Formats: sequence, C-alpha cells, structure tokens
Amino acid sequence: MQFENFWYIVAQSEQLTPETVLSRQVLGEWLAVFRGTNGQPIALQDRCIHRNSRLSFGKVKQGQLHCPYHGWVYGEGGQVVKIPAEGKTFESRGCLKTKPYQTCEQDGFVYVCLAEPALSPFSMPYYQQQNWHSVRVIHRFKNTVTNCVENFIDIPHTVSVHPGIFRQTHQQKIKMMVTRSQGKVIANYRNETNNLGWWSHFLNPHSEQIYHSDRFFMPNVTSVEYKFSPHRHLFITSQSIPETETSTLVYTDVTFNYGIWSYLATPFVWWTAKRIIKQDLNILNIQQEVIEKYGETFAHSPADTIHVFVESIRQAIAIGKDPRQLSDKNVEVTFWV
Repeated sequence: MQFENFWYIVAQSEQLTPETVLSRQVLGEWLAVFRGTNGQPIALQDRCIHRNSRLSFGKVKQGQLHCPYHGWVYGEGGQVVKIPAEGKTFESRGCLKTKPYQTCEQDGFVYVCLAEPALSPFSMPYYQQQNWHSVRVIHRFKNTVTNCVENFIDIPHTVSVHPGIFRQTHQQKIKMMVTRSQGKVIANYRNETNNLGWWSHFLNPHSEQIYHSDRFFMPNVTSVEYKFSPHRHLFITSQSIPETETSTLVYTDVTFNYGIWSYLATPFVWWTAKRIIKQDLNILNIQQEVIEKYGETFAHSPADTIHVFVESIRQAIAIGKDPRQLSDKNVEVTFWV
C-alpha cells in the first residue's frame, strides 16, 4: 500500500464545467482535469507528449482536450485523437498517449486516484441530508499532511491559537480514550461542558455533558464531532490533499444541525471557520519554518497520544505497509485545558 492508492479531491464538482480544464497537483504529479463527452470527470497527466507543453493551459471542446502549443487533441483515455498538422491524413496510433488516472465524483467533490484504489472515497457526514447545513471552505497550508491533520484534531493548541473564539484556559480536567484500529484513530472525550468560546451560550447554554469525538481516517481525513443536544449537532470534516511534501490543500466542511437556528447560524459558522483556519494557517506556517531549519523531531506529552497513533499509520503507508495490519491499541489519557 502506498499513498498513491487513495482517492484525493482535485475540485469541487461545481468548479468543473464542460468548458473548464483545471490544473492540479497531487503527490507531486501534475494533472489536467476536465469533463468528457458524457460529463464524467477526466484526469490526464498534465503533459503533452508532443513538445511537453501543459495540457491544463489548453481548451476543452466537445469533451476533448486541445493542447495550447500545437493543438494536439486528447480523448478521455489520454489517447491522441487528432494532430492538426497531419490534417485528414491523421491515423490513430496506440503509442500516442498521455497517462490517464482514475476519477470519481461524490458529495460534490471530484476525486483522482493515482494507482489502484485501496479504499472508496470518504463519505462526508450528512452531506445534503434533510435539516443539515454545510459550509465548505478551501485553504492551502505550507506544511505536511501529517502536521495538518494533527492540528485539526488537537485540543491543547486551541487555548493558545484560538483564545476566546474556540476555548480559553480554564484548566478543566479532560479524559480522552484513544483507539487505533483498522487504519483509523478515534479519540472520545469526557468531562467537557462549556469551554467553547463565543459559541458556548448558544451551543450548550446549560453546561450539560458534551459528546465530543475526534477521528482520523487513513491517509488524510479528519472529522470532529460535537453533539450538545438532540437539536445541536456539528461535524468539522477536513480532507488534506498532498500537493507536494510541504504544500497541503485542505477542503473543509462544517456540517451542522442547529434546529430552527440553522439558517441564521450559517453566516456566523462561515465567519468563525474562516477566522479559526486563518489562525491555524499562521501557526502551521511557523511550524514548517522551524522544521526546515532544525528538522522534524517532536517531544510528546500524554495528550499527544492521538498524534502518535496518526503518525504510526502514515509512517506505515510511507514504507509500503497496510496500516490495517498494525496492532489495535487503546490508551486512556488525562489532560487539562
């Protein structure tokens, strides 16, 4: 198993119109993404085999991609179907072909897999289901996928990076049960009540016990779930796309059901998400600068158990192993926020 064996988002479905060609990068591979004759997404290596131009700078006409340099035309399977300089004498040759990749479309996203898929694409929680609302945002981080996903499921950093907006320092005792199993890491928390920043009085006005779970799904998905009452339920789900080793494009859905307040809450959810992610962008950029100078050696506290498990899964994939073969582990941790 390699990182190439997984599905990665390359666009929102609405971005890929019939006349659009998008330039994307996944795991260092350049891609030209467009829609074929029947509307299905197509992904080709972003290279014209003629004189090495970028196909993504070309045009899509009737589901075929035209190179911007000499006009060579590529079909849905990457084969050259027309060479203008050969006119009507052109005959198809099997050797004239650029590399195609598998694609699929799900939950409003277009996905690409660079090799044989090991799993199906991740299903976004409650996508477009009745009574559920979603805010979708995209950000590019100058850091690795591993460091990004660890940030997204990290409670202790919130009091330092997002004071007031998300949490404040209360020194509240939190218990965390962390489980690693089948390529997933799940952390369930106890003793949380109302340390939720600006939203505390709205989300949990009576300071009742909160259901909170952080989840990581190999190789690049995090999903944070909060349930405050039958009518206040929230997911923050991020898919971190490895463009290069230190450039990660993150697609985040904040999906919520706040009952009768859902419509009114939508603009505030969007603003809060943008504000929090901007702060995470800054701190992860700083982290990457330090890593580039001093290397990536981390010290750990018990609260970092969730990160140690995530790293073990991603390290297994990096050396060609299936993380589902790792032994199951359960660890209970106490920490203070």
